[in-house]
Amino acid sequence: MHILLVEDDVELARQIASALTEAGHDPIIVHNGERALERAKETPFDLIVLDIVLPGMDGFDVLRHFRSQHMASRVLMLTARVLVRLDHVARFIINLNHSTM
Repeated sequence: MHILLVEDDVELARQIASALTEAGHDPIIVHNGERALERAKETPFDLIVLDIVLPGMDGFDVLRHFRSQHMASRVLMLTARVLVRLDHVARFIINLNHSTM
């Protein structure tokens, strides 16, 4: 599986990419939202693993852009935050899905 990994923590990105590679996948790492948008335009990915907290453009902005461009890649969002309001995340995704249909 061709995977785009968007994570600003370099060590964490290496660890995730290593695990994905060991599982037989082909991860490409980028460390910010702008670069993620560039790579996703260049190459279709089967999956995008997207950190929520990124420098500059956050993961929600990146996801909003992907959806507005009708990119077919599946997106798995992750965060190292201790406290995440899941109701806010769920509402964001539901609204995003309805606005791009």
